Amino acid sequence: MELCEFIQPQAVFTGVRVSSKTEALGVLAKEAACRCGQQERMILDALVERERLGSTGVGSGIAVPHARLSGLNRLCAVFLRLDRPIDFESVDERPVDLLFLVLSPETAGADHLKALSQVSRLLRNDVLCRALRRATDPVTLHSLLVGQCGSVAA
Repeated sequence: MELCEFIQPQAVFTGVRVSSKTEALGVLAKEAACRCGQQERMILDALVERERLGSTGVGSGIAVPHARLSGLNRLCAVFLRLDRPIDFESVDERPVDLLFLVLSPETAGADHLKALSQVSRLLRNDVLCRALRRATDPVTLHSLLVGQCGSVAA
């Protein structure tokens, strides 16, 4: 499954204002709940539990929060570009402004890992990340993300 198959245009947001990691996870959970039919609280709990294992802030201003959920029947993604970077306890201790949430069915196994791998490869592209940070609207953000599909296929 390619990235463009699970990141929908209505799941991409720019200029999001949050002041903390907790608040960012809450926004991700709320938006994901609207798109994948799961309860917001269940999503938030899963994200918080995953963050307890170690931050999903991967460095260079990027975080890839993720979780597997029972009852979910397909991959679900949400992308946020924050108005201002926040502390996300990232591995490089830099604040985060690009967040790409990946939720997978509990039984997804390899599909979950493949999705994370695709997102990781995508967001390692410095040119793309600069373009994502300059984009002023969700349509442009989505186009930038899915325009890279062929180049990040697993």
